[in-house]
Amino acid sequence: MGKRIVIVGGVAAGPKAACRLKRLMPDAEVTVIDQDSLISYGGCGIPYYVSGDVADEKELRSTSFHMVRDEYFFDKAKGVKTLTSTRALSIDRENKTVQLEDLKTGMRTEIEYDTLMLATGSQPVVPPIPGNDAEGVFTVSDLHKAIAIKDMIAKGKVGKAVVIGGGAIGIEMAEALTDLWGVETSIVEYMDQLLPKIIDWPLATILEKHLRDHSIDVHLGEAAEEIVVQDGKVVAVRTGKRTIDADMVIMAVGVRPRSKLAKDAGLLVSASGGIVVNERMQTSDPDIYSAGDCVDIIHLVSGKRFVAPFGSMANREGRVAANNIAGIPSVFKGGVASFIVKAFELSVGSVGLSLETARAEGFDADFSLSSPSDRAHFYPGQDIICLEMIFDKRTRKVLGLQGTGPLNDALSARIDAAAVALSVGATIDDFANIEMAYSPPFSSAIDPINAAAYIADNLCDKRMRQITMEDFYSWMANPSSNPDWQVLDVRHETQAAPFVEQFGSSLWNSLPYDQVRDRYLELPTDKKFIVFCNAGSRSFEIQVFLDSVGLTNNTVLPGGFNVIKRMGAEWLPVS
Repeated sequence: MGKRIVIVGGVAAGPKAACRLKRLMPDAEVTVIDQDSLISYGGCGIPYYVSGDVADEKELRSTSFHMVRDEYFFDKAKGVKTLTSTRALSIDRENKTVQLEDLKTGMRTEIEYDTLMLATGSQPVVPPIPGNDAEGVFTVSDLHKAIAIKDMIAKGKVGKAVVIGGGAIGIEMAEALTDLWGVETSIVEYMDQLLPKIIDWPLATILEKHLRDHSIDVHLGEAAEEIVVQDGKVVAVRTGKRTIDADMVIMAVGVRPRSKLAKDAGLLVSASGGIVVNERMQTSDPDIYSAGDCVDIIHLVSGKRFVAPFGSMANREGRVAANNIAGIPSVFKGGVASFIVKAFELSVGSVGLSLETARAEGFDADFSLSSPSDRAHFYPGQDIICLEMIFDKRTRKVLGLQGTGPLNDALSARIDAAAVALSVGATIDDFANIEMAYSPPFSSAIDPINAAAYIADNLCDKRMRQITMEDFYSWMANPSSNPDWQVLDVRHETQAAPFVEQFGSSLWNSLPYDQVRDRYLELPTDKKFIVFCNAGSRSFEIQVFLDSVGLTNNTVLPGGFNVIKRMGAEWLPVS
């Protein structure tokens, strides 16, 4: 008999490691243990199963060649033994055993191991509020919950729903409830923006507007204080500001590592709750490995440890753990927190650090904001993507990239390219020279990721000055707060006209881009100009020119009207 390898956890990292081990060590005795009856499923696909994009839950458990990954599959196709509906209770590291409980019979047994791997995943955070255990209240924690959610909706029991939490899962579930089923859905988020600490306010506002445009009510800066219950069933959610009727509540406020088994066994666990592993996915016990949502890893930008609950990450970590268990030296250096989510016709993604997080981590961080075409501007069907690049002004190191765009591969291609560059510490200059495949149907000759770096270069070297969207919006809401400011709109007169009509020429001055050089003497000298165009590139050129003729009291609005249009505002003229 070969080496005895026991893996606790059967969703992503565990099955990946088990199958890899059997390919590397065919004589090994590999056993996967999981407390659930359903294993090896695509948890990230749950919202799409609820929405109906994935018709059958078995598709989340199937291979690309349409075999369901169940006990029979792992036994006959992979040579891996599985013990489902079996809970690992404790680890005896001295005697190398794991105590088990059969959840169907209550019988307790022990299993011996030569090497143990913990892939215990994560568990949803449940807000400690009254009514959180009522009928109709769900977390998105496993496939059973997903089936129950879809069954309740399909039976016509849900007309209104509240999603608590404005993170990725909350957004995906809100879309799933609204898009196919027509459920009247609200999102309640404690922070003052969606996807907090993942993307920054301008892009979060674009997402918020898009959700509202698709009939989802978004309530920001509100905490759910109580789930109102009648006759054991949810009927509403109460915040500090309102009561929202609901037949169903989805709690999606985040997850935390499931690391109690490791901690009770005396393994090193971080303050965030993640099991601490080295680059070989080895815990503080050299005979125990760990991978997946239960571990914390090194963030390759900040250098700090963090938990990365992504199925893609879990699979890569599982492979590295299996290689090392089999004696093949392999390393997993860490991650850069690549992220992308679909919201109706909008894609939202990020990698690395947000501006807020970068500054909190002590970086001298700034940002470039751009809104280029996702492909050649002359190619039919081109659309706008909005990109924000975060960088350190002192070192020129790029710290993150985030964006929004249409539902195609335009944004994901740039996020993926940035992920590779960030993982090796790329600078603004490296990003300016990233080679992206070019053809008009796919990109522009100056790729959006290069353009974002060019802007960052101008800002870092102080050739460009900009105002933040937050400051601009604050001023537009109360122009008297800075009466010496004036927008200098260099777009075509027909584009500027609605703004001039609404705000007056003293606040919103129209002077087309191609006329500035001839007419700049008409500009008032007692104003600070906020130079405004569609994307920001013409604004920068005009800033350079104005500086050259002594009108240096000016600043550029980055991203321009392309970003503002997608963000929306009460003060925007009705188009």
